[in-house]
Amino acid sequence: MMNPIERTRFLSGISDAEAALLLYDWPFWAREKQLPPDGTWRVWLILAGRGFGKTRTGAEWIRTALESGRCQRAAIIGATAGDVRDVMVEGESGLLAIAPPWEQPRYEPSKRRLTWKSGSVATLLSADDPDQVRGHQFDIAWADEIAAWPQPEAWHNLMMALRLGTRPQCIATTTPRPKDWLKRIAEADGSVVTRGRSTENRLNLAPGFLAAMESAYGGTRLGRQELDGEFLTDVPGALWRRERLEAARVAPGGQPALDRIVVAIDPAASHHAASNETGILVAGRAAETAFVLEDLSGRLAPNDWAARAIDAYHRHAADRIVAEINQGGDMVEQVLRSVDPSVPLRLVRASRGKQTRAEPVAALYEQGRVHHIGRLDLLEDQMCSFTGASGGNSSPDRVDALVWALTELLLSRNRTQTGHFLI
Repeated sequence: MMNPIERTRFLSGISDAEAALLLYDWPFWAREKQLPPDGTWRVWLILAGRGFGKTRTGAEWIRTALESGRCQRAAIIGATAGDVRDVMVEGESGLLAIAPPWEQPRYEPSKRRLTWKSGSVATLLSADDPDQVRGHQFDIAWADEIAAWPQPEAWHNLMMALRLGTRPQCIATTTPRPKDWLKRIAEADGSVVTRGRSTENRLNLAPGFLAAMESAYGGTRLGRQELDGEFLTDVPGALWRRERLEAARVAPGGQPALDRIVVAIDPAASHHAASNETGILVAGRAAETAFVLEDLSGRLAPNDWAARAIDAYHRHAADRIVAEINQGGDMVEQVLRSVDPSVPLRLVRASRGKQTRAEPVAALYEQGRVHHIGRLDLLEDQMCSFTGASGGNSSPDRVDALVWALTELLLSRNRTQTGHFLI
């Protein structure tokens, strides 16, 4: 690989035609970290700061495989359909911009498809609809900004679809965020990780950008994550720590016989399915210890979250459903009663802030009195990023449902036995 001085000397001695060809020769221009790792691997995970060149690397790697016909079916998947279109396909470092004029793929937005002269086809997918990946099969994939994906199901479905050819592979490009499932991808057999900083691409960044970013974020946790590409797993001031959750984890079926089981609901602020999530947690108690059994939270319309919660009530033979009514008021009870009029309800109203309510529950974890059954990734991601600070995780719906469930089981035994109570 040439250094910049050697590259400049070489370029000064070639013809215009040779220069035109060389312009699209990615290995000539790429830095070492932007070239595929040696050896046998399934996932090449690039964890790097903003401006490192992650998008260009992903696009060039996919382009090379599809132009040559080495791979026939590719998945191009981003956090949202807009991200796929605006960044991965049409962006300045996207697939259309980097393709040579003589190898431009045919772009059919309505069909979510790119087709190369070689016959290779790339399907454009969105991680905010994990089921979109079902039914497909691929021999290569590019997954962009996976740390921003709303849920890991899209990644799991992508891995199951990566089953064509003799050695299916995926490049995943992202700025890291403190998500446990991302950590497991990095540590999985068959994964190779490349790490990088924004400063490594300074020659291709706008003048003053790095200086401005260093002035604003240098030495901060955000700077370490967004500029240095560090994978920081714990958030300062968060009420929960991953290592404690991991130490207290119990394998599915490993819990003792339970004295009580409740289903707790924290309804979304809006009644629309695309709004914040509705938190739905199932937890049980054995003597003085609680076990979190299932996280059923999601972006759901009222009838859907009510049906899901009541189904969990019956499946787990629970004692009651505990539901917060701050946001929905009488609607919460009405929608639950419309699904099953006989289900026992306790309607609760928050009279204190989220952090104040969460702190006694976090103390239960500190005392070793709460265990999670199996993996509850999205709940634990929310727990380990919740500080209660203004401007942070402003609507931790899964955590709210957890707080209501564990308060009911372990912290409110002396409450008046009525249908409503405050906390």
